[in-house]
Amino acid sequence: MKLLQANKIGNLILKNSIVMAPMTRARGEGKGIANDLTTLYYTQRATAGLIITEGINISEQALGSPFTLGIYTEEQIAGWKKVTNAVHEKGGKIFAQLWHTGRVAHSVDKNGVLPVAPSAIAITGQQHFSSQGLVDYEIPRALEIVEVKQVIQDYKQAAINAIKAGFDGVELHAATGYLPNQFLAESSNLRTDKYGGSIENRSRFILEVMQVITATIGEGKTGIKLSPSIPYNSIIESDPVATYSYLIKELNNLPLAYIHIMNPLFLPEEGFEQYAKDVMGTFGTLTKHTVIANAGYTRETAEQELEKGIAKLISFGVPFIANPDLVKRFELNAELNEADRTTFYGGNERGYTDYPSLQ
Repeated sequence: MKLLQANKIGNLILKNSIVMAPMTRARGEGKGIANDLTTLYYTQRATAGLIITEGINISEQALGSPFTLGIYTEEQIAGWKKVTNAVHEKGGKIFAQLWHTGRVAHSVDKNGVLPVAPSAIAITGQQHFSSQGLVDYEIPRALEIVEVKQVIQDYKQAAINAIKAGFDGVELHAATGYLPNQFLAESSNLRTDKYGGSIENRSRFILEVMQVITATIGEGKTGIKLSPSIPYNSIIESDPVATYSYLIKELNNLPLAYIHIMNPLFLPEEGFEQYAKDVMGTFGTLTKHTVIANAGYTRETAEQELEKGIAKLISFGVPFIANPDLVKRFELNAELNEADRTTFYGGNERGYTDYPSLQ
């Protein structure tokens, strides 16, 4: 099986081609610090070739959802150090996903402060999961140029902090409608300065973040997650193929570890004909970097994807929630545990660290 074959990203040798995808689990206690439960959760899944953590808030401003973890204080760095040490002791490799939620947030969990975004445009047709339950999205405050520059520096510092915490690398969360994706999309970015308007300008924020991170932590240690065909969180593009083709080709100029590309999970059947259905064939062929394919794969379809030769690794989300020993189950073609979706976000060890392994 190609899934079980050793692989490589950057200078890291991976024991297989199975990646644990980043997934928000909202199990953080006060102050956004990874705890013993966090350590156990990731250690249980250290047989993955690579673990990519849940989105980690790069700053206080970046926080969008309650009970999520950060990497901007010394206490938070120390908490993650326990996680990375434990994963490495099990022979695993782990990247930190760097997260700024932008407008996918609510002031109720931000000490009354409005979320920020490229432009003052609210998400519509959805509600936000907050500590007070589901709430309507607010109109965010548009970032000034000087603040955009500060956010880029926040990403740089978060990458430095991640390496200090023992992570093998970092991934920029530029998918599913969070801040980098908000800069990229026409529907959320109406700026008239150098960060808005043309595809080149709307791509600038992501490219500047990636440039500063790779220059700071070195080559082969930075990945990026993209969702070219996902209009979730009011992210709408008139020509997504042109937008993402430009961005991916520009990313070829940087010494990345990989590009993590999502399949079109949330694409409605009608009204979105401009979006690519075959995401790997459309965009995976444009990059010179290693491609990690994400979203919706089974053991069989993942193997088929690897056989095509575009993606070199496959990341799994929900199957890893319910199956800490997913690699062993794939190896034996064993039955998988069913995931309990009611325990995905928030709570305690139930639905987090209590799923049974085969032994």
